[in-house]
Amino acid sequence: MRNAVLIDDADNVVVAIEPISAGSPVAYVDREGKSFELVAADDIPLYHKAARCPIAKGESVVKYGEYIGVATQDIASGAHVHTHNCMSTDGLRAAEEVDHE
Repeated sequence: MRNAVLIDDADNVVVAIEPISAGSPVAYVDREGKSFELVAADDIPLYHKAARCPIAKGESVVKYGEYIGVATQDIASGAHVHTHNCMSTDGLRAAEEVDHE
């Protein structure tokens, strides 16, 4: 059963569509319908982000296929991604642009 949504295949985060408790599975599908599951490292509130892979300090956080911020610390796979570990930016740029800089 899915409890998270991957909005764009370029995203390194998924969005919780129900509250997810630490230690529980985070289950989502990609655009091709392939199922994925990881373990929540933290409690993930409804509509908040979870890292779908490790995100290193200084690395771009990507949601909607867009660069939405930068990790202010290393973020483990399955961790809650929010203001405590991600700094937003004013200018959104396509994830592909960021990847090619």
